[in-house]
Amino acid sequence: MSDFVELKKAGEFGSLPDTQETIVLHALSWSLVFVLFALWSLAAWALHSIAAWTVSNAGFLAGGTGAIEGLRVPDWLAPWIPPELALALTSMLSGFIPAIEAALNQAPALAGGLSVAIWVVWGVGSALIVILGLVCSGLITTLRRRASVVGAPSMGPARAG
Repeated sequence: MSDFVELKKAGEFGSLPDTQETIVLHALSWSLVFVLFALWSLAAWALHSIAAWTVSNAGFLAGGTGAIEGLRVPDWLAPWIPPELALALTSMLSGFIPAIEAALNQAPALAGGLSVAIWVVWGVGSALIVILGLVCSGLITTLRRRASVVGAPSMGPARAG
């Protein structure tokens, strides 16, 4: 056994890829892919839940026409904004009230399309994560083979001089 270790240290066997190291590298890369996939799925699920809740409660969140008319400049910002500008912005927002109400009335109908869009984006992202795992795996395999070819001693005849 000690002879084998000494021969390997001397470089007589070349630098053949250690299969255990290769297996560990593959396991690490696919573990990273699995973690990324889990985080991506969690983010898509959370976005879907928040978006579906927001869209289904859009009418309640709007607060009616009184919410826009009740808008005022925050106290810390009031000294920096001329009163005429604040009044102009409030009157401009009041002009948009019918358009905002119409959009909020249509929001629950958009919930189905929003769900489909979110899960299509999730599917594309998931496919890209799996492709990333395949690329990492192929890269590990290619680099390990290249290391074994570069480190292997040539078997050809030695040239003199």
